[in-house]
Amino acid sequence: MASRIAALLLLGVICIGFARAQVVVDCCLSVAERPLPLQIIVSYNIQEAGRGCDISATAFITKVGRKLCVSHPKDLPWVRNHIKYLDEKKQRAQ
Repeated sequence: MASRIAALLLLGVICIGFARAQVVVDCCLSVAERPLPLQIIVSYNIQEAGRGCDISATAFITKVGRKLCVSHPKDLPWVRNHIKYLDEKKQRAQ
């Protein structure tokens, strides 16, 4: 009886591990380097390599809901400036 319970617990732990591994992450697969017009961007997400995605990137979300992938903020000054502007705009709105 104890071995059956142990086997069921082990099976449960294995199933949970597989379930966590199957989480879908919407990753940027490539990035653009050219600057985007600030007036079309409403928000952003920073993607780090190794956290479910292969590359580090910044995903800017446009007014029409498109996700535009550009380089990580540490790589391009204009990306840092856009992020700073969006953060300040969000602070003013609160």
